[in-house]
Amino acid sequence: MEYINSEIARIDIHPTHNYQEFKLRCGKPFPFGVNLVPGGVNFSIYSSHATSCTLVLFEKYSPEPIAEIPFPEEFRIGNVYCMIVFDLDYECIEYGYRMEGANDFQGGHWFDKSKVLMDPYAKIIGGRDIWGKIPDWNDIYQHRARIAFDDFDWENDRLLEIPLEDLIIYEMHVRSFTRHPSSEVKHPGTFAGIREKIPYLKQLGVNAVELMPIFEFDEFENSRVNPETGEMRYNYWGYSTVGFFAPKAGYAATGKFGMQVDEFKALVKELHKNGIEVILDVVFNHTAEGNENGPYISFRGIDNQTYYMLTPEGYYYNFSGCGNTLNCNNPIVRGMVLDCLRYWASEYHIDGFRFDLASILGRDPWGAPLANPPLLETLAFDPILAKCKLIAEAWDAGGLYQVGSFPAYGRWSEWNGKYRDRIRKFLKGDGNVGEMAQCLQGSPDLYAASGRSPSTSINFITAHDGFTLADLSKSAQ
Repeated sequence: MEYINSEIARIDIHPTHNYQEFKLRCGKPFPFGVNLVPGGVNFSIYSSHATSCTLVLFEKYSPEPIAEIPFPEEFRIGNVYCMIVFDLDYECIEYGYRMEGANDFQGGHWFDKSKVLMDPYAKIIGGRDIWGKIPDWNDIYQHRARIAFDDFDWENDRLLEIPLEDLIIYEMHVRSFTRHPSSEVKHPGTFAGIREKIPYLKQLGVNAVELMPIFEFDEFENSRVNPETGEMRYNYWGYSTVGFFAPKAGYAATGKFGMQVDEFKALVKELHKNGIEVILDVVFNHTAEGNENGPYISFRGIDNQTYYMLTPEGYYYNFSGCGNTLNCNNPIVRGMVLDCLRYWASEYHIDGFRFDLASILGRDPWGAPLANPPLLETLAFDPILAKCKLIAEAWDAGGLYQVGSFPAYGRWSEWNGKYRDRIRKFLKGDGNVGEMAQCLQGSPDLYAASGRSPSTSINFITAHDGFTLADLSKSAQ
């Protein structure tokens, strides 16, 4: 037995294969994504239908790869390609994959080895590092996976666990909140800018902020020039996820330096110090890859049939109204959603999640509503998410409306759209006094019969869908 410095030498730090100048070893299949291991980097990616996989390595910002390393067949465990690459300068690389397999539209397979695909588990994504900076459309890899480092000092920070019935929630768009000069912050439109406005939030009496989507998205999706003003029209709200594990670089003052992870964690930590919870608006109902005419980014080229709901003819079901529908009750996709939320709860100390078009999460792979949706049940009883708030937007664009009947498992709250509508009618003078009385009691007509408490109802009168604060200010002018 070999000894080094009086310790038994680890066998698993030694390569077993070589490819060009790279030293390799069969990796660990779990966890998916990229993880640092002794001496190297472990790459793991799932595809049930690919016939081969190639790891593509770039130097940061470089237009061409520095290497393309095929996974040896013996590095495939089940449907997972996993490989350790030793001696990488992992702070200076970006990585992607090429997948080979059938290209069969009706069969649901979109494999194209010419495409460089982003890791679905990427913790940092480059390519849109500065908000509104026009990208290089000739770049073969638009959204670039990078390797994150979990070295942030939380100083004993933890979830606040404010009771639901005591929450006063401020729905916030990260960029809009401080981008106007009147905010008088050093870094407008960023996570850092919000930190400067925490005293203002405390003056309002707010004890929770619900951030509209901060997962990496592409503001240039469907972008075009306003013919009247010449200004660029962006995908501004962000309800079109590129990567579920990565904070949006363009929302960070330090995004151009790749420091968006630390900047967002610093915001959460400071909000918690001031008694303010952080709830994320999460979009698991569809992705930025859109319909049949959308781009290859990740899921489509890795395992289209697994990740999306498809018709028998191979087209995308569109219960989201955005071109595709994530196949959330496929066990693989369900696992990804769970991994994602666990990651944000544990690594970012997020207090709760508001699920956009949450009724989609209760549909089977063919779109039919499930009586006992496994994803919703799994999230309700997950031990890591046990103290996180779970809030459903209890409807979807396919006509499924579940306010008052969303599968709750004793855990789920609901955006109460009926409360919104009833309050508006009453304020208009429609005479719906009985409905107004129910609202003031916590909507017992919706929740009491099933034994759910008034805190089930997240009450609101207006939100980002429709009559926003900006609309109100315009109407007053």
